[in-house]
Formats: sequence, structure tokens, C-alpha cells
Amino acid sequence: MFIVTGASGKLGRKIIENLLLHLPATSIGASVRDPSKVADIAARGVRVRQGDFSDAVSLRDAWAGARRLLLISSNAAATGGDPLEQHATAIRVAREIGVERIFYTSQISSAASSQFPPGRCHAATEEMLARSGLAWTAMRHGFYAESALMMNKRGFEAGSLEGPEDGPVAWVTHDDLAAADAALLVGREDIDGPTPPLTGSETLDLAGLAEVAGELLGRPVSRTIVSEETVKTRAYAAGAHHGTVAVMLGYYRAARAGEFAATDPALARILGRAPETMREFLKANL
Repeated sequence: MFIVTGASGKLGRKIIENLLLHLPATSIGASVRDPSKVADIAARGVRVRQGDFSDAVSLRDAWAGARRLLLISSNAAATGGDPLEQHATAIRVAREIGVERIFYTSQISSAASSQFPPGRCHAATEEMLARSGLAWTAMRHGFYAESALMMNKRGFEAGSLEGPEDGPVAWVTHDDLAAADAALLVGREDIDGPTPPLTGSETLDLAGLAEVAGELLGRPVSRTIVSEETVKTRAYAAGAHHGTVAVMLGYYRAARAGEFAATDPALARILGRAPETMREFLKANL
């Protein structure tokens, strides 16, 4: 059986949708904290079971019969939790139940020295996988295109993208990553260890995004640099958790350092087509 964790999330749902293009529903399992959120997936014949990274017993049941497991990384750090503890539990359970290969959603910033907090978490998880004795693939995703919209929603509306100094980012869509992740899960090709960067062929910094957005919207969109302290003050005033603020500021620091700038043809090869460009994505979603 092919198991996908976090199937109620945006990426997980899209991976399930893509798996259904490759496999019968009876070969697919969805592991979620709240099965009621994926009743529609269950109605299509996918096996849905409750599984929580903090509860090894629930994972053993949710993943029973798993041959290949797609482990979507935990976002527990955003609310003060420990994603590494959760990942360690997941890897231990996978080994105990005899999973043949784990697929982990990593990121191109994965490095112990990353200035992006999730990048350090991904690197530590990849090290756990390397020591696990299991076959594993870490899918090093590019930065989500949707994040550009989320982080700059007010800026696009107001006509000014504000933030600290940044750098080029190889944006990539959930749709393309989900299609590639599903293809790897079903064995289109096996990559041992980290994949090459799964990105498009172009990079854009915030100034580039502003330029493209202005052309698409038919009105000026500027790029305004503000200090990290200003961003931090505004975020805390809006009630943001300190973990969220650390990730936000880490994004700008890592982007300046070029941690999100790598591009590679691997994603296009796996998809069998060119990935969606950021211009195409913004045109459809702004």
C-alpha cells in the first residue's frame, strides 16, 4: 500500500489526487489527524485512518500494510512544537512495520547551517533518514509559489511589496510538486537520498515579482525595503507566534544568501513537461 501523511493539507490532497491517476484507490492510504476532513477522499475508495506524529500507536494502525510511505514534514515549530521529535517517531514506526522506502518532503534550503529554520529541520531529518537503515528519498522542493501570494497579499493589493532585503527564489507550484511527488512514490524513478532541487527554470526576487505583478495587473507595483525590526514589530502586533516570526525573518536572510536560488531540470524530467512559470501562476491567481 502507498501511504500519504498529512492528506488533509494542500499538498497532501494534491498528492492523493495524482496517485489516483496512477493507482487504484484501494492501493492508497491517507493518514490524517482528523479523518472527518477527508471524507471526500474516503468516498473515492482511499483508505483513511487517523494518524498523529505524536502518537506512535496511531501511526502503526494508520500505516499498516505500507510498502511506500510519503512523509509530509511537520509544521509543529510554527506553534512551538518539536517537528524533529515527530519525525523521529514517524521514522521509527516506519522501520518497525517494514516500510520499504520513505519519501520525505524536504526543501532546497536543507542544510545544518541554513538561515531558514525549516531548512535546518529538514537537514536534521535527512540525517535521521540516513541513519535509519531504510531506503529513503528526500524530495527537495523549491519554495512554494503560493507562499509568494500569502506573504505579499496586502502588498499586491496596495501596490508595494514591503520587506527586508531578499534574493532570488526558484518558485514552484503545489500542483507541479504534487505530481512529481506522486510519480516518485509510485516508482517512476528511484532516487536514493536527496533529490536535485525540484524547481522551475527561473528565479525571481521580490522586485521581480513586483514587476511581473504590475504588468499583469496593469498598474504599478513597487518594491519597498523595510528593516527586519519593522517586520518583527508589525508581526508581533498582529499576534504572530514567535516561531512564525522566526520563519518569516529567516526567509529573507536565506533568500539574501541564495539558499532558494538553485534551479534544476529534474522536476521537468519527472513531470515529462515544463513546470508552470511564476508568471503563469500569478496570472491565474492574482
